[in-house]
Amino acid sequence: MAGVFWVYGIFVSAELAMLHVIALYLDQLWVQQAAILAFALYTPWILVAIWRCAGNAAPFWATMVRWLNVAWALNTAFILLFLQFDLLLRYAQG
Repeated sequence: MAGVFWVYGIFVSAELAMLHVIALYLDQLWVQQAAILAFALYTPWILVAIWRCAGNAAPFWATMVRWLNVAWALNTAFILLFLQFDLLLRYAQG
């Protein structure tokens, strides 16, 4: 359970976020779009995997991880929405 949470959840998500940050710094719009799409596709998969693995943990940690999962889902949805909106504005500006 911990491996799924830390490696696939935290580490891989951080790598995808870092890819977006580097593309933002280098002003590469297509890489930013690809990173947003990759994160949008990856997040539901990892959230479901973590939710299912939480059942194997002690009750306290299972509850904790599931609440963090809900917060993670909401946070990711808002971040992706605002990043995509900002990217669309930048596309429109030329």
